Amino acid sequence: MISSKVAVLGCGNIGMAVIEGILKSKGIKPVDIVATRRNINASITLKESGVRLSTDNTAAVKESEIIIIAVKSYNFSGVLEEIREYLDPEKHIIVSLTTGITIDRIMIETGNKVPVFRAMPNISASVGSSVTCISHSSNAKSKVQQVKELFEFIGTAMIIDEDLMESATILGSCGVAYVLRFIRAMIQGGIQIGFDAATASLIVNQTVKGAADLLIEKHRHPEYEIDRVTTPKGCTIVGLNEMEHNGFSSSLIKGIVASFEKIEK
Repeated sequence: MISSKVAVLGCGNIGMAVIEGILKSKGIKPVDIVATRRNINASITLKESGVRLSTDNTAAVKESEIIIIAVKSYNFSGVLEEIREYLDPEKHIIVSLTTGITIDRIMIETGNKVPVFRAMPNISASVGSSVTCISHSSNAKSKVQQVKELFEFIGTAMIIDEDLMESATILGSCGVAYVLRFIRAMIQGGIQIGFDAATASLIVNQTVKGAADLLIEKHRHPEYEIDRVTTPKGCTIVGLNEMEHNGFSSSLIKGIVASFEKIEK
């Protein structure tokens, strides 16, 4: 548990996921988190959890140390302008979850007042299984560790160079949607070969989780584990080859590159 008070400005889907994950981990007391959003009534679950809710970004900043900004890019400058004069270099850290807004730009718009971090978690944060990539402008190891520890409450966190943040967004954040679409297709296939939807979902979800756990714990390349289950003339290799003949790997790679080219424009 850390003692820092945290403000989440713009509590939409990703902001909500981060707060839910922190609460699940018990890493920060609910009373030490303040969340801002326009429609407070939409956050009834947060209110019941003990998180403080507000529509006032400046008030949230005044009573917090770590300021997580989780708004859309077109609202970002407006939020910075609103809170700029209340930033204290001895107290505050800004963590931006907004795609495409560079550290340099944030530092310029805040007058280089406070340490600035960028972080890219994903919606699996709500169940403590996010991967969060972090870049920063701080020379203070203690502040870097403080922010990294915060995001470790919601899953795995790592420090990367800022020039990889857009790539991290595609692979780690958009990647959740890619995997979910793959899971949906597997479930549909399971239904076609005889399972009801609920049973197919249970089998597929656990199979995907097991495959990921296998790679994480064994530290092996996926192809190594694939070779272990593809016997000569077996049903697995026939299925894999049929998928590849229809562009399975190629379409996934093309989708990732297309998303990256979109975010780069």
